[in-house]
Amino acid sequence: MVIQLFPLWAVLLSALAYFQPALFVDLKSQIIPLLIVIMVAMGLTLSPKDFKQVLANRKAVVVGVLLQFLVMPIAAFAVAFSFGFSTELTVGMLLVGSVAGGTSSNVMCYLAKGDTALSISMTAISTLLGVLLTPFLVSLMIGQSVDVPAMSMLMSLVKIVLVPVAVGVLMNVLFSELVRKVEVILPYVSMFAIVLIIAIVVALSSSRLAEVGLIVAAAVIVHNAIGLTLGYWVTSLLGFDKRVCRTIAFEVGLQNSGLAAALAIKFFSPMAALPGTLFSVWHNISGSLLASYWSRRAVEGTQSEKED
Repeated sequence: MVIQLFPLWAVLLSALAYFQPALFVDLKSQIIPLLIVIMVAMGLTLSPKDFKQVLANRKAVVVGVLLQFLVMPIAAFAVAFSFGFSTELTVGMLLVGSVAGGTSSNVMCYLAKGDTALSISMTAISTLLGVLLTPFLVSLMIGQSVDVPAMSMLMSLVKIVLVPVAVGVLMNVLFSELVRKVEVILPYVSMFAIVLIIAIVVALSSSRLAEVGLIVAAAVIVHNAIGLTLGYWVTSLLGFDKRVCRTIAFEVGLQNSGLAAALAIKFFSPMAALPGTLFSVWHNISGSLLASYWSRRAVEGTQSEKED
């Protein structure tokens, strides 16, 4: 239900923010705290054993992470160039392409009969690696024409991502029984926080949204499609079973776009946050549709394998 309602609430609140931006503009300072809440909630769903899964699925994790930090940044740059985007929007696309996989990939993977343990492990590992790789990739790909504050971004990612996730994992270890009791509400907390971030960014960008919104939405759809498609078919060509292929497709195609939007607001401009905002809405729609399709089709090794 959370997944199904997320796009609807995101669209409704975004519409409100577009027509009544004054309701949300003053909440700009709350974007980072909201993102920290999301990261703590993610940490609460993880335990040290999830990171140990990396050892059991080394090859899949390595391939998935390589695709995550190669396919999505390069695709983002190519799409931005093809659409003739301004520097601001190109930075926004690169931020979306260079952040880690989104936590929604774990739920989509579960619904699509993928390898959920592998998905959680990959999200955790890419989140930790993204603290270093996100500022590095953005600086590498566009630093020549834009002053990318890589070190400041790195320190912010440590504070916004690394520390909150670590706190969440530690709380899960120390207070596991309590965490189990509140676990059911965590997706709702994350959804509320992400939807509010989206609305704030829409409000801040409302004056130019009508001008560039449709073209950015088209670019985001193409970018997301590239990630999902290559995530699946590259791993399939490498000989992984279909459960792993589905898992890596979601890990590559579904980004932590809320983080991308927050970084854009903090270090660049509201316009640079627009790709992350639209990606946050779209990848939940595309992910839900794909998960629904795959959930009705058997994975390798089952009786209906030939249907997949």
